[in-house]
Amino acid sequence: MDISRNIKFYRKQKGYTQVDLAKLLNVKPTAVSAWESGRNKPLMDKVTLMANVFNINISQLVGDTFEANDINPVYSKLDINRKKNVYKYAVNQLDEQNNVVELPTNNEVVISGAVSAGTGEYLGDGYKETVSYNGEIPDHDFAVVVNGDSMEPTFENKQIIFVKETNEVRNGQFVIADYDHQAYVKKFMRDENGCRLVSLNKKYSDLPINEEHETSIFGVVVL
Repeated sequence: MDISRNIKFYRKQKGYTQVDLAKLLNVKPTAVSAWESGRNKPLMDKVTLMANVFNINISQLVGDTFEANDINPVYSKLDINRKKNVYKYAVNQLDEQNNVVELPTNNEVVISGAVSAGTGEYLGDGYKETVSYNGEIPDHDFAVVVNGDSMEPTFENKQIIFVKETNEVRNGQFVIADYDHQAYVKKFMRDENGCRLVSLNKKYSDLPINEEHETSIFGVVVL
């Protein structure tokens, strides 16, 4: 496998999401998505760090010294159902190698509007738009586009983010909130100073949650 497939393989083997790996490497989740899709390649310092995170050799990550016997110690530790999955995958890889020309594919995401990382957006009226998306799509209820820079570096301007609908929010989670009839992506915080919606970019003020403002939660961000 090439490095893009290896990154995805070893990340999933460790049980990490793209967001988890991005935090460990001090990069944005969009960078990990670009590496795994093959649109970009990581710099050598990130390759070295990833090898350490995955507890493997750099050569295993970049895919230049794979030996057939490398798989045997891993395969022998799997239960019978996972061994069947490995076998099915191997058969599929052989079929692709011998018969199939791989064509580029794009996932499609239905966008339900925009949320502000700045001054507010209106989310509603049944707006829907289907767009192409290169990257891993998590389990979600709806997707929105970020407008603005108040949540950088975690969420970039025009980034698509995925949301699970809920009105139960834990301290420190990223949420999609209706605040005085404007939709925002913010970090929910609760402490001795009260509840508020926080921007990561400190040039933006926090939005206090109190009786002076109408506030409701659409859901929490999953990616």
